[in-house]
This record gives sequence, C-alpha cells and structure tokens, in this order.
Amino acid sequence: MKLKAAIDKFPAGMMLIPLLLGAVIRTFFPNVFDMPEFKSSFTGGLLTGTTALLGGFYICLGSTIRFNATGYILKKGGSLWLGKIGTSFLIAFLIKAIFPDQNNLFLGLSALAIVAAFSDTNGAIYMALMGQLGKKQEDIAAYSLMSLESGPFFTMLILGATGLASFPVTAFVFTIIPLVLGMILGNLDEKMREFLSVGESLFIPFLGLAIGCGINLGNLFKAGLSGILLGLAVVVVTGIVLVILDFVTGGDGVGGMAAATTAGNAAAVPLAVAAVQPIYSEVAASATLQVSAAVIVTAVLVPIMTTWYAKRVEKRKAQSANNVVA
Repeated sequence: MKLKAAIDKFPAGMMLIPLLLGAVIRTFFPNVFDMPEFKSSFTGGLLTGTTALLGGFYICLGSTIRFNATGYILKKGGSLWLGKIGTSFLIAFLIKAIFPDQNNLFLGLSALAIVAAFSDTNGAIYMALMGQLGKKQEDIAAYSLMSLESGPFFTMLILGATGLASFPVTAFVFTIIPLVLGMILGNLDEKMREFLSVGESLFIPFLGLAIGCGINLGNLFKAGLSGILLGLAVVVVTGIVLVILDFVTGGDGVGGMAAATTAGNAAAVPLAVAAVQPIYSEVAASATLQVSAAVIVTAVLVPIMTTWYAKRVEKRKAQSANNVVA
C-alpha cells in the first residue's frame, strides 16, 4: 500500500491530511479531550502537545540554516527575505490603521493569519523550481538566508512592532531559542546537521495532527473560502514585490516569482503565537485553516506561473541574442 506516495500527491499533504484527521477527531469526539485519563496519557500528549512538538520542530529546522554565505547569496536571499518581511510589515501597518477589529477583517480573516501567510516562503517549492528551471546553484542556495523567516518569531515581531499585539522581550527570546540552538548545532557539526534535518520532515505530520485536534470543522467552509483569497493575495502581492526586487539585484524575476508562496510550516505559527499572546487564542484555529488553505493555493499556482514566466524570459533572451547576431 503506497500510503506516503498518495499523501505526497497533495500540496503540503504531510501537514494538511493529519490536520484534517485531527479536526475530525475534535469535531466528532470533543468530550474525549476533557477526560482526565486522556490528558495524562501518551495519546493525549500526542494529540494536544503542540508546543512541545513545535519546539522540537524548530530545533531541526534551525539545523538546516547555514551561517556562511557568499556575497551573491546574501544579496539574492537578503533581498527576497526583505521583500517578504517588508511587505508583511506594510500590510500589518495598513491593517492597524484601517480596521478597528484586527481579528475579523473580511470573511473571518485575522491579522494573525495574514501576517503568518505573507511572511514565510515555501523553501521546497522555491528550490525545486530553481533547480528544475536550470538556475545556478547560488540562486538555489539563496533560500539558506530566506529560511530565517521560518517560525513564529517574525510574525510576533511584525504584530508587536505595528501595535497589533504586545509581547514581552522574554517571549521573543524563548521563542527563538530552539531555532538558534538548531542553527548552532547544525553549523558546528555537519553530521549533527544531517541527523537533525531529517527530524524536520518527521515532525510535520505529528504537528498537523496536534494542530488539527484544536480545530472544529464547523468553521471549515468559511475558513477555506477566506484562505483561498489569502493565498491569491500572497501570490499577487508578494509576487509583484519579489519580482521587482529580483530585477533590482541583477536577476530575471524568476527567483522572485518562485518565492511568492506560503510555507507549509506557517500553518503552525498561529497556535505558536496564541500560546504567547492570548488575544489571538479565539482566532488561532481559524487562522490555522486559512494559512493551510493559502499553502495549498500558492503551492498550486506558483509552480505554474513561475514555469510560464521562465519560458517567456528564455524566449526574450533568445530573441535578443538573435538580434545581436543579426
């Protein structure tokens, strides 16, 4: 039975399918979660231990981030990273200035969901596309810097800096420690990097299951519709910004288009932020669904758009070369 192959056919399937399974459990068996024997069991820990799972996940994720980078990688990766984070900052400022209720902007979208979806790039899609389209290794390696977006740190920073929420300094410190610890271990020892990096993908389905167990499917339709719109907004808005920045740094725009996605691990960010700032506890579950929907939308659209755009770029280069020869 090729179960993993079937799951992998779905965009972000290793996160999304366990998440939906957890949501089914929570929706149809809600009373189980109140049982004392469940809370103290291994099963209870597996289905509700989101915070512990996130801590382990970010250690493994951090181990994949390298300290060393060439000038080109810093320029390329830094510009795309700045484009993502800068756009998220600007959107958060606009939300603060325009909307009185940041937890219900439109179709149930919250500031938390929007910032989480906009500020994290799907590295797997970016690297796969850049490799498939024949880009040089430095373009692919640029994600090593962009991967700093991963985790709740920048979402918390943006929400805090724009006045949408307040976080104590210690919250930032304790949030980023697992990621930094993983970075230190991975850069000190290549074998440790290889060992921990495997855990990144291993944690994802367990995280999806635990996150799903906090979601009631009664809100799925509304969250799904708003999540689709959120995903489209990520592709259009960050796509335009990142393509322009790619051109400015000497690229042809393909890298910027390939980075206009939402990372699968961004679905874990709303609950991580809500654990630190309770004002988001009521919208964390719906935000998780909305970000998950954005992951799927961007995972479907961006490869299609990037491949189409790359063909146009190559055609334009070929025509320019022919004109020069003529």
